[in-house]
Amino acid sequence: MDFRTDLLVMAVVNRTPDSFYDRGRTFALGAAVNAGLRAVDEGADWVDIGGVPFSPGEPLPAAAEQERVLPVVEGIRAARPDVIISVDTFHASVADACLAAGADVVNDTTGLSDPDMLSVVREHGAHLVITHSLTSSPASTRTVVPRPTYDDVVADVLRFLTGRVEAALSSGLRTDQLVIDPGHDLNKNTAHSLELTRRFAEIAALGHPALAAVSNKDFVGESLGLPKEERGEGSLVAAAACAFGGARIFRMHDARGSRRALDMAAAVLGLREPIDPQHNMGDRNA
Repeated sequence: MDFRTDLLVMAVVNRTPDSFYDRGRTFALGAAVNAGLRAVDEGADWVDIGGVPFSPGEPLPAAAEQERVLPVVEGIRAARPDVIISVDTFHASVADACLAAGADVVNDTTGLSDPDMLSVVREHGAHLVITHSLTSSPASTRTVVPRPTYDDVVADVLRFLTGRVEAALSSGLRTDQLVIDPGHDLNKNTAHSLELTRRFAEIAALGHPALAAVSNKDFVGESLGLPKEERGEGSLVAAAACAFGGARIFRMHDARGSRRALDMAAAVLGLREPIDPQHNMGDRNA
């Protein structure tokens, strides 16, 4: 892949009974594996597998989380050796097991809260998504951060990501192993997430491939006054807006719709050629 031109669809598979969006529909192992394979068939380049929601709730022991996600990694990798697989975890032990089983990327939505995460990623030569949130340690995950405030949300996110990237590079990771994510809705209100979307170019200017995880999130629903199951169109617009700002990876629930929307965004941006150019291309105008 070439992050200068490619817009990648990251499909979401949550093997959890209390997931933000699918509410347990992919909790069964077979359902989780099939959901990932179906997303690839519908155009996803990447499958992100999680076993614990970011949202507040009871903590899940790392061993229990591993039991949820590891078989999904193994099942999808066995069926599709070519697809990118990430594990959405903040536990270094879970990341270690999943990378050994064939995952390519660790998607850490807590911004390196586990001090052992960098060494695990380095040992496996894997890629790492560094995400902004206000979590400071594994013990503080899944806790409420009431009324999060920022002097300037984009500036604060940039400062955080810059510090975490520097820590990753100092630990021995290469710059081409790193992906950054401003963390839409993660300890942010709707105004904050809209500001990140509007100013995504400042995030992308850090120089690392930037991920936009906008699908069906509350900032979309609150902007439109819609429940989770009706946020699809708004999610595609938010993804396209981030694409125009330089995002290159998009964590989305609707693989087929996202693939088409992002292919169109890429065509508008001049990153891909039209597939079937015929209109007004001949001796007679259409």
